[in-house]
Amino acid sequence: MYHFKVEPEQCGQRLDVFLAAALGPDISRSRVQQLIEANLVQVRGKKPKAALKLAGGEEIKVHVPLRKPPSVVAEDLPLDIVYEDNYLLVVNKPAGVVVHPAPGHYSGTLVNALLAHCGDKLLNIGRVHRPGIVHRLDKGTSGLLVVAKTKAAHQGLTAALKARTVKREYLCLAHGQIKPDQGTVDAPIGRHPKMRLKMAVVPDGRAARTYFTVLERLGNYTFLRATLETGRTHQIRVHSAFIGHPLVGDRLYSRRQGNLGLTRQFLHAAKLSFMHPVTGEELQFSSMLPPELSEVLGRLRGVRTES
Repeated sequence: MYHFKVEPEQCGQRLDVFLAAALGPDISRSRVQQLIEANLVQVRGKKPKAALKLAGGEEIKVHVPLRKPPSVVAEDLPLDIVYEDNYLLVVNKPAGVVVHPAPGHYSGTLVNALLAHCGDKLLNIGRVHRPGIVHRLDKGTSGLLVVAKTKAAHQGLTAALKARTVKREYLCLAHGQIKPDQGTVDAPIGRHPKMRLKMAVVPDGRAARTYFTVLERLGNYTFLRATLETGRTHQIRVHSAFIGHPLVGDRLYSRRQGNLGLTRQFLHAAKLSFMHPVTGEELQFSSMLPPELSEVLGRLRGVRTES
């Protein structure tokens, strides 16, 4: 059961539009309308119509019945494999690709492609709908991701992430000029109290620490290197917005103009290093900025990049 309260600034919205935004991308507006028609939505204790105009201050209750997700299937999709052995592989994920199946994204994911590449043996590694996955990147984030191919590798990598011995370095472009050359954002992150789609800095959130180093100041933008001590959902995006410098192109955590033509957030997992969970070898990988991000930097520097 979900509970929402309509804020004054949301006055005048249709009920179905409000709920589609509040419930997040996993539930479409048409699905919201189905819930309303099935009498699974109450506004001030009454059964409303989808077109109800909200006045502000309403208490809304929504019951969303669980749907059994479909089975994960192999799909012959392109994979940019940076490294692979019998135990694991490292891939360079493009922006726009979801890591594993979830409501609204049951095909075209990285896991679908991995099943086609690795075979059904991957199905027994880790959780049912995210086989082999030990950490994630947001849909709009590109870069390096390690995937386990055996149970031993999955256990070892999961333990290394928990022990914070997996090193991840990101490149990002933030709005505004960040003044200190280096800094730390130490602020707990949890689910946003009003918008299920978002995370936020909240007092009772989980500990989260991000280190940043300024690489370049480019007019009203700052090009940064960010490293994580923790790995909370949307961590860099939330912390950047929290200090008043949201990432360029991040339409979830920023309402700023001047996104430089980007339809994704400027966030790229550029470096990844860890000890091999089976052989003990120290592995280090790097990934260049994808063309759409390097082109943005080139324009800001006043240099035309080659296509």
